[in-house]
Amino acid sequence: MASALAPPLPNVQLSYGPMIVGVFFNMILYGVLAGQTLSYFQVYKKDATWMRLFVGFLFAVETANTALDMAMMYEPLILNYGRKPVFFPTVFMTEPLCVVLVSVPVQLFFAWRIHQLTKSLWVPLIISVFGVASFAGGLWTAIRVQMLREFSKKPLLHNSALLWFLAACVADVLITISLVMTLSKKKTGFVATDSVIEKIIRMTIQTGMITALFSILDVVCFMALPHYAVNFVWDLALSKLYSNCLLSTLNARHKLNNASHGSTFQQRRSVVLSPARSGSGKQESFFDDAPAGGSVTYGGTVTEGHVSDLEYGIHMTKIVERMEDPVPRTVVAQ
Repeated sequence: MASALAPPLPNVQLSYGPMIVGVFFNMILYGVLAGQTLSYFQVYKKDATWMRLFVGFLFAVETANTALDMAMMYEPLILNYGRKPVFFPTVFMTEPLCVVLVSVPVQLFFAWRIHQLTKSLWVPLIISVFGVASFAGGLWTAIRVQMLREFSKKPLLHNSALLWFLAACVADVLITISLVMTLSKKKTGFVATDSVIEKIIRMTIQTGMITALFSILDVVCFMALPHYAVNFVWDLALSKLYSNCLLSTLNARHKLNNASHGSTFQQRRSVVLSPARSGSGKQESFFDDAPAGGSVTYGGTVTEGHVSDLEYGIHMTKIVERMEDPVPRTVVAQ
């Protein structure tokens, strides 16, 4: 008697394929985040306690998120191997929760920094409103996932997911535009300082727009292919983008600060163009290295422009002026 043929395996390419690709991206970015977090705690030991706790909180949430994502894929691909995908994985509801637990605090942090830089309430308030709306959308999505549970009902997540991703996207774009405009106004005329500001502006655009781009792609794929899981390619890596963007900004402070000072001491004698005391035009100050390792200043006014306080990844500039009497020159008769 011939043995019965085994039933064909269900096609899960468009159900679990995008999800496992998203988990791969998530795990790769987690490795990057681990390195950045270690670097942060080693280099910035003097940061405010609340800031270090904030970074620790983000890393803890991301660690839990990566572990849960691996468990999420283990269930259907190993425990339920060969079965048609009918239900969402059990821990799938944790994904939107983890994303908003990372993205919204990061958005609120940058809203606070924009307020510190501009002293304006309106733009940070608008960013905060969209951030809170994104959190509400993520929480709503998590609850709906647990209630619906079935893949076939995924289109019913339309409203909550739309609120979640669109609000996050608007907040990210507003943060990027606000920081670029604010930093552009901080230019002082010092070549070194302006070069650092331009680097920070480029970094702000790159980090801010990549999270907005992933949110947009998530929404587009969700709306265009509601019955498939293609959007999870972008969704499952989203939280890691937020945390990595924040850590890359924080860790860039030391390098940028060194860059701002480096050009001042590269040459034995340099000419610094600085804003004149009257505010009109510029004056020259000359810095020479003294033979004994000190410095001698020629001229009545020394204006020193430098970058300090790259606090929390947001560039600040300070100009320090001091008055010194000219160093008398001894004339030796021949």
